[in-house]
Amino acid sequence: MKKFMNSADDFLKESLQGFGAAHEDIVSCYYDPNFITRSSPTKDGKVALISGGGSGHEPMHGGLVGHGMLDAACPGFVFSSPTPDQMLAASEKVDSGAGVLFIVKNYSGDVMNFEMAAEMMSGPNASVLTNDDVAVEDSSFTTGRRGVAATVLVEKIVGSLAESGGSLQECKALGDKVNTNSGSMGVAFSSCTVPAAGKPTFELGADEMEFGVGIHGEPGRRRDKVKSAQEITNELLEAIIEDLKPENNEDILLFVNGMGGTPLTELYLIYDNAKKLLDGKNIKIARSLVGNYCTSLEMQGASITLTKLDQELVKHWDSAVHTAAMRWGM
Repeated sequence: MKKFMNSADDFLKESLQGFGAAHEDIVSCYYDPNFITRSSPTKDGKVALISGGGSGHEPMHGGLVGHGMLDAACPGFVFSSPTPDQMLAASEKVDSGAGVLFIVKNYSGDVMNFEMAAEMMSGPNASVLTNDDVAVEDSSFTTGRRGVAATVLVEKIVGSLAESGGSLQECKALGDKVNTNSGSMGVAFSSCTVPAAGKPTFELGADEMEFGVGIHGEPGRRRDKVKSAQEITNELLEAIIEDLKPENNEDILLFVNGMGGTPLTELYLIYDNAKKLLDGKNIKIARSLVGNYCTSLEMQGASITLTKLDQELVKHWDSAVHTAAMRWGM
């Protein structure tokens, strides 16, 4: 195993310390328990948005803390759920009286621990559960579909509404709407190595890919021989379109996400391939995002997310955002 690390035990803390120091104008990091907040207090009367999950998916979620997105993020150890005490401590720090909205990916540990934190809270709270992965219905980590890259889009769009004064229930309803209108699927050419494990999570042959892989290396629909980029893109998109059923000339957001080890050049190639197929189906790309946002350590792979748009979603997507990983309109 080759990684920049001093010890597996200190891996997360040292990474958080570096993240906090590099972006101290945007975030503050707390330890014991670990959580990240905006560097400035939550505005009075603003709904506080909190997300989190296992580390290894950066910049999701800590890199999305800031104006127009999250108020706090709770990082667990690599691919391990954060604990209820992290979520409770983060909630107490950022709750300004309008309530807390938890944005939770559908993984058994995340769901259980966020539910426990919600029960421990004294103030109003609600949750949005993301389950956009169309690849498989159940996996070793979930009951039902997995929450993957569309979580980033939920955090951006709901973050805008919260910033503009939306109520707790309005923010929850919008988050559920984004999730319902999104579908994702990923593919991997290689595994990743969790520092504490010291070896790849799974093995792939030099000419193999895992189609429909999860963001922790969970198995997908099948293992197959590597194909051309256009063939892979078409298969990912056809599965998403079959599930999401966008209509002719319907506006969509196309999100091509890297898993951590795929060059940006290849992600833009996937975008080009996706545009060709969508253009042929009269599905209009109204907004786009390309880059590494929901990663799996150093996994070589990518995912595609489609989100059906309306004027409300476009307005909140376009609004100003300023985080370590995403910023425009400021």
